[in-house]
Amino acid sequence: MNIIIHEQFTLTPELTDKYQSRVLEYARELLQFASLTPDDAGCQTWIEKKLSMLGSKIDTFESHGVSNLIAVISNGDGPDVGFCGHTDVVPVGNLNKWQAPPFAGEIKNDYLIGRGIADMKGGIAAALVAAEMLVLEGNFVGRLWFLITSDEEGDALFGSCEIVKHFKDAKQDLDYCIVGEPTSIKQCGDMLKVGRRGALSFAIQVNGKSAHVAYPAQGINAIHHACSIVKDLMKFDWDNRDSNQLGTTMQVTHIDSGLCSDNVIPDSVIINLNIRYTTAYDEDDLIHLVTHIVTRTTNDFSLTTSHACKPYYSAENSKNKLSLIKECKKAINQCTGLLPQTSTAGGTSDGRFFSDICPQVIELGLTNGTIHQENERVHISELNTLTNIYFALFKKLLCKQ
Repeated sequence: MNIIIHEQFTLTPELTDKYQSRVLEYARELLQFASLTPDDAGCQTWIEKKLSMLGSKIDTFESHGVSNLIAVISNGDGPDVGFCGHTDVVPVGNLNKWQAPPFAGEIKNDYLIGRGIADMKGGIAAALVAAEMLVLEGNFVGRLWFLITSDEEGDALFGSCEIVKHFKDAKQDLDYCIVGEPTSIKQCGDMLKVGRRGALSFAIQVNGKSAHVAYPAQGINAIHHACSIVKDLMKFDWDNRDSNQLGTTMQVTHIDSGLCSDNVIPDSVIINLNIRYTTAYDEDDLIHLVTHIVTRTTNDFSLTTSHACKPYYSAENSKNKLSLIKECKKAINQCTGLLPQTSTAGGTSDGRFFSDICPQVIELGLTNGTIHQENERVHISELNTLTNIYFALFKKLLCKQ
């Protein structure tokens, strides 16, 4: 469906102010949906109404209780630009620590307070208003996609990965993808993510032989073996392959030998660890390495993995297309005067799914200093700043220069 533009407008300062004030209104309305993951609680119905007014073609579907929305604003043949976000939020924590009800959308001292305002309903509100400004101006060619799920804060099994599956089934790709995660540190636009490390958890059961502690020769102490294994895991240079990203790291998270008795040699112990890794590795590499390290100590063990998340990385230079990273930096500098840093730090994100259908994926959003905490908040000026940045970036990617 192509949008119908009856007249091309110029965004005067007065019109820009009008649309910027709208982002606060949208953010407050979105905050009032108590959308604890994976319950969308009506957010996407609200978003669908806003996008319908822009002439969007919209598809919504549920998968295992997860709500997903795919919408496209189309205006002729041109690039495909995706804005990706999530409406679900984490639990509110201790209500007694909140300065305002977490789903009321209250403003205190020029800060909008609420669960999910930074992560990431404020980003969705800014992208919606930026899209309205883009349509109003009317000088764009291509397609602007909104790809929204309610399963980012949960297991992420039936959200963005299902949206990506729909794209693959339709043989549809994206040229550029902006994920609205809160990436900024001190002020909006000072940092963008150009990738994320992957993650893989391990559970290694090391076996021994029980015996009386007074007769150690009759037993094999599984904990002693575990200590040797942990020492070798810590000595290994996990970072030796890395170049573009924050290095690969390994952390032991738990060691459990079951019931304790001070006169019995333990016959088994489970070592839990997590590896955050770059594109220099894949899952099979890590399993092979950990297995090799464990076998230096013992062959009597079993190993399982879980919570696998692959890494992704977007290079700054791109062949035959605009560089999303460079255009994003230009948009940020144009709107704020900042020269943003790039990073791959932090946890995993849905960017890993969209990298399957898009060669250039970045993450850019509000400041993240209060996400997942009581009194999650953003300064209301940040919402205007992010709206300006998104609008400038959409124009750079979609408008005739």
